[in-house]
Amino acid sequence: MHRPVMLQELLNELNVETRKVFIDGTAGHGGHARGILERSPGVRMLLVDQDDDALEIARVALQPWASQCVFVRSNFAELERVAHEHGFKDADAVLLDLGVSSGQLDQPERGFSFMSDGPLDMRMDRRAARTAADVVNTFDRSELVEIMRSLGEERAAGRVASAIVREREKEPIETTGRLADIVARAKGGRRSRIHPATQAFQAIRMTVNRELESLESGLDASLNVLKPGGVISIISFHSLEDRMAKHFLRDHEGRWESQPEGGRTWRGATPAVRRLNRRPLRAAEEEVADNPRARSAKLRMAERI
Repeated sequence: MHRPVMLQELLNELNVETRKVFIDGTAGHGGHARGILERSPGVRMLLVDQDDDALEIARVALQPWASQCVFVRSNFAELERVAHEHGFKDADAVLLDLGVSSGQLDQPERGFSFMSDGPLDMRMDRRAARTAADVVNTFDRSELVEIMRSLGEERAAGRVASAIVREREKEPIETTGRLADIVARAKGGRRSRIHPATQAFQAIRMTVNRELESLESGLDASLNVLKPGGVISIISFHSLEDRMAKHFLRDHEGRWESQPEGGRTWRGATPAVRRLNRRPLRAAEEEVADNPRARSAKLRMAERI
């Protein structure tokens, strides 16, 4: 079962008892939503997820609160439109829990993980046309190098891309196991506790799902649906997402500048926010011991003003 990361930190920092309209832009299996519904009995919740399997699991898990919940299959990049359509404008809080869930990783047929052999898919939204196999077998070497470096932060991007191109000429690469073996051999085998294919798989997954593009749109949409005093919470799991969230909130924090001719001018993006934590919150040691996935989690929060 998927365990919601940093649930207690989220509940405590949000003061959820005072918030009545909540949007979960990455519903997953409904773990965060359940914690909020239990703590704040009168809350209305919009739960959005692009993964139909995850959304159905959340629907079942939250059945006791069915009358308070609206479930919508969509990418959080479309959050503003979805919120308006379903009457959730002027929300008290928005949550974005980024990255891939343990439920997705544990299903070999979804193709997210190299731990079990399965088809190279990696689509969070299975209505999307492009799969991981399409990326691996059709991107030219320079394109593969670019995504490995920029999205996977893979130092051996050149060797990995060359190996992929060489091997696919023999036969299309169609399974996670074969791709993982190709990457591992290109990098000289396993030399640390981190599997050598980790960064390559991350880069391909992020390309398939356009994750950074969706996050950029989703951050804008989240602020736009918050009312003044509402809080955006972002849980990220790797440096690219966290850096984007950090810069986004910093840009919207801005400042007022006095003008020589009198009055003040706002210097910064709008809507304006006040960051609630300058440094990201991290999971407690007890949670990391119980759920290793929480080790890399970072929580950033800001209030719309």
